[in-house]
Amino acid sequence: MQKLSFNQPEKRLLTILPKKSGRDNTGQVSVRHQGGRRKRFYRQIDFKRDKIGVSARVRALEYDPNRTANVALLQYSDGEKRYILAPLGLNVGDLVKTGNDADLKPGNVLPVGYMPIGTTVHNLEIAPGMGGKLIRSAGEAAFVFAKEKDFVHIKLPSGEIRKLANNAMATVGQVGREEWRTLHIGTAGRARRMGKRPEVRGTAQNPRSHPHGGGEGRSGVGMKSPKSPWGKRTLGKKTRKRNKFSNKFIVKRRK
Repeated sequence: MQKLSFNQPEKRLLTILPKKSGRDNTGQVSVRHQGGRRKRFYRQIDFKRDKIGVSARVRALEYDPNRTANVALLQYSDGEKRYILAPLGLNVGDLVKTGNDADLKPGNVLPVGYMPIGTTVHNLEIAPGMGGKLIRSAGEAAFVFAKEKDFVHIKLPSGEIRKLANNAMATVGQVGREEWRTLHIGTAGRARRMGKRPEVRGTAQNPRSHPHGGGEGRSGVGMKSPKSPWGKRTLGKKTRKRNKFSNKFIVKRRK
């Protein structure tokens, strides 16, 4: 478990996070069971890590209410401060760096083509220069599986093997706070402060409100396949587009 720094977050990297409560631009509820959370500030996370060759020192490890992982406050040698996802094994006072010549230690950023097979990585770029999009949740990690000409094969936590360009950047190490999955909310009040409103089982509703509703007594779902409140199948039906552009980069589908 990472030891956090209980100091105030960096004000210049904070923006107020407006409350949506699951409403869209028309004011209608588009995502159910959201609303009533405490006021939050969003920490601007540097997913690009584009300060090539400039070393930075870890000044603090902080809790972020907007994500499962903790964040680390970096101060670069030119004085600039940025937040990054805190990988496992990163401590206050450590030095991190971005570049082809960076060491293979947690927090450093290199192109995946410069990493040996078996290296554990997170915050992967799908396209070079786009910024990290994959493997950003607490405790998650991928690893370099194989190399092929201009591409590197990355094995994701789901079991999927995907091809990334050699010059796509990735951060070395596993995302910290791996104990997140074992934590319990504990009370209904804590869930409400997190913005989670109560959710009623479909089988406990009437048939006009949910496809699972109705029946005499506790009759269960009562149909061949469970469905969403709008009648869409929720188990087994494939939802990925057949001609999605990234299909050619997937070597092996997830389990």
